[in-house]
Amino acid sequence: MSSANSKALVLDFGGVISKTLFETHASSEIALGLPPGTLSWRGPFAIETDLLWASMQRGEISERDYWLSRSREVGRLVGEDWRDMETLVKRARGADPMAVIRPEADRAIRMVADAGFKLAILSNELDLFYGAEFRTRLPLLSRFHTIIDATYTKILKPDPRAYALVLDALSLDAASCLFVDDQKRNIDGAIACGLQTVLFDVRDPYSGYAAALRPFGLEFT
Repeated sequence: MSSANSKALVLDFGGVISKTLFETHASSEIALGLPPGTLSWRGPFAIETDLLWASMQRGEISERDYWLSRSREVGRLVGEDWRDMETLVKRARGADPMAVIRPEADRAIRMVADAGFKLAILSNELDLFYGAEFRTRLPLLSRFHTIIDATYTKILKPDPRAYALVLDALSLDAASCLFVDDQKRNIDGAIACGLQTVLFDVRDPYSGYAAALRPFGLEFT
């Protein structure tokens, strides 16, 4: 780990790089023509009132199940039959992808890339949720050495094979990589595979990125 290229920052996408849909309810309601306050589910921001999110956290349903349920629910609110998460994301988030990228993520990614370290994304559903064309409208993604997306690999975190795929693509061992995710089970999976980790709290993105940059000798200001 003596040179920059021998270390990598591996990021989840949804929640870590992009803001969660929970954080953008107001703009989603405008985009969808819904009255303010219609979207009341708040996930980790009010888990006591979001029973479906609590069920997902207990492992009773998958994250994909959660978002499929919410997509169908919102579709009904606008009088349509939505059968996938991609429809919800496209309709709720409008035409400007950068508007939903965390400014902390944008800054941290540039810092890591400029310092010469490798960058990777390890996502369970990047293109499944956002659509394949989403990537083409995000110049920031050109900074990444590799993007491993289970939309295509069909191997979901925390399966050890998911972490092995990104390590192989980076040509690095697990100890040389720091993985950031907002789901504890994915962090647990990474730890079991020997990666360094940061459990990202979507309620405090600044602290998450500050912790992620520290092992690279970078100060997040």
